Amino acid sequence: MAKQKVRMPPLRDEQLNAAQEEVIGPFRAMKADFNVSRIFVRHPRALAAFRVWATYVMIDKNALHEREREIVAMRTAWQIKAPYVWSRHISYGQKAGLSDAEMAAIKRPESEHNWSAADLSLIRAADQLVKNFNLTDAVWDALSSHFTEEQCIDAILCCGHFCLLGMFLNTAGAELDYDVPHDPDFD
Repeated sequence: MAKQKVRMPPLRDEQLNAAQEEVIGPFRAMKADFNVSRIFVRHPRALAAFRVWATYVMIDKNALHEREREIVAMRTAWQIKAPYVWSRHISYGQKAGLSDAEMAAIKRPESEHNWSAADLSLIRAADQLVKNFNLTDAVWDALSSHFTEEQCIDAILCCGHFCLLGMFLNTAGAELDYDVPHDPDFD
C-alpha cells in the first residue's frame, strides 16, 4: 500500500485558535492528545460531537466487552486498510486481552485461526458490514445467538464508527503517533 500524502497535518498548540483550544483541552487532559484529535480539531464543532460518540464506542457505555469491541475495531481497520486506526488499537487490543497471535489472525482469512463461535460471529459481522453494509440472516443469527440485542447493535455501530474514522484519517493522510508501532503489513 502506497504511503498516503499528508493532506491535513496535525495542528500544533501555537496554531490553535480559541475554539480549537477549548475542544482539544479535554484530550490533552486525558493524555489522548493524539494526531487524530490534532487533525480533527480543524473542525472544532465536529470534533466536539465526535468526542461524545467516540466516548460511547470506546469507553464505558458500549455494551460489548473490551475484547469483543477490539475484535470488531481491528478487523474493521484491517479490512478498510486504515493503518492509523490499526496501529492505535494494537495496545488497546493487548489491554483487552487479545494475544499477539489473535491480532495477527485478525488480518487473515477467518479459517486460518481457531476462533470461538462468538469471536467468529464478530469477525464475520465486521467483514459483511464493511463489504455490504448489511448482514446476511446467517451472520445475524450467529451474532445474536452469542450477544444480546444491545451488544449486536453496538457491534454494528462500532464497525461503522471505525469505518468513518478510518475514512477520515486515510483521506487526511494521518501519520502514526510516536507511541504506536508501524505494522509493515500496511506497506
